[in-house]
Amino acid sequence: MERISVWIDAADPISRAGVVSQLRVRPDVAIVEPHEHDDALVAMVVADALDEATVQKLRAAGRKGFARTVLVVGRIDDAELITAIEAGVVGVLRRDEATAERLVEVIRTAAVGDGTVPPDLLGRLLTQVGRLQRQVLDPRGLTFNGLSTREIEVLRLIADGYDTAEVARALSYSERTVKNVLHDVTSRLQLRNRSHAVAYALREGLI
Repeated sequence: MERISVWIDAADPISRAGVVSQLRVRPDVAIVEPHEHDDALVAMVVADALDEATVQKLRAAGRKGFARTVLVVGRIDDAELITAIEAGVVGVLRRDEATAERLVEVIRTAAVGDGTVPPDLLGRLLTQVGRLQRQVLDPRGLTFNGLSTREIEVLRLIADGYDTAEVARALSYSERTVKNVLHDVTSRLQLRNRSHAVAYALREGLI
């Protein structure tokens, strides 16, 4: 098993020593020294709360080039979770849940590019996302994936093999409108052509 290199930053030496002692014996984790951050895949920041100093540490971890950053924190609320994500965090674990097994689980998840959020925070976050979609984006014909409902409809038909005229008839648009929709998508997302746009939408799970 390839070991995952982890760089640890804590608010105090005792906190860092506690996390290091739990992880050092794990065969799938390699702890790097504080000055060897260039060699680490995952950064783990340990703090009591998401105060300004901790946010600065998270942002600094991103500037140091870490592929993934994990936050182990004593307390965090919904708004602070958003702040942490904006600062580059992919995994959040509360300190009172930070057993060796959970620490390794969060590290492994981060290492492969996935995220971890406490279930209660995730549930409230999804509720907020749904409310934003309904109250702000839906009335404007927008979605979180960066494509409008009309753009998704056009790309779905293109993926089904429809040509421009057939798409126009199916959606009761003019052919010019269909062409404009495709041009807007390819220009905004920097895609080469309609085939590239369809491939992008399929890869991202949008259609």
